Amino acid sequence: MTGRPQPAEADAYYFRYIDKVAGDDPLAAMQAQFDEFVPVLNGISQEQSLYSYAPGKWSIRQVLNHITDTERAFAFRALWFSRGFESLLPGYDPDIAAVGAEADRVHWSAHVEEFRHVRLASIALFRNLPPEAWRRTGIASGKSFTVRALAFLVSGHVAHHAAILREKYLVRF
Repeated sequence: MTGRPQPAEADAYYFRYIDKVAGDDPLAAMQAQFDEFVPVLNGISQEQSLYSYAPGKWSIRQVLNHITDTERAFAFRALWFSRGFESLLPGYDPDIAAVGAEADRVHWSAHVEEFRHVRLASIALFRNLPPEAWRRTGIASGKSFTVRALAFLVSGHVAHHAAILREKYLVRF
């Protein structure tokens, strides 16, 4: 499926992420981002991954865990809506997820490997959708989304946090 999501395909709030994705092909964006982001992650040491740039801010491990968890949530929503389920999906609170994950207890290389697997699964999910599934809609967190908008959200959310990592975390190393 090509083409960018239109304003009615997601709440205006989510376009802060969608607009970070260049081009009209969300699969190409996911793959290119994978090819660029994984080497950056691999360049972060176990020790560096525990760094937080300010008190009360997440560590690098917690940021990557958040990225991975949120990608799973977007992909699940896309799966649900693309398959034609009509029931509403609940909201996703990243702060609750962060506490429950205890990300700083997990080895950095395990976080990187988990992200790799989740991204490859997301690419496979979207690659294999039937053409009509891309325009299907559903409600999650009280907001309407198309599957196409969710595909762009996958990469846009990572782009948002990758920029924060570069600007606030990795400048220290």
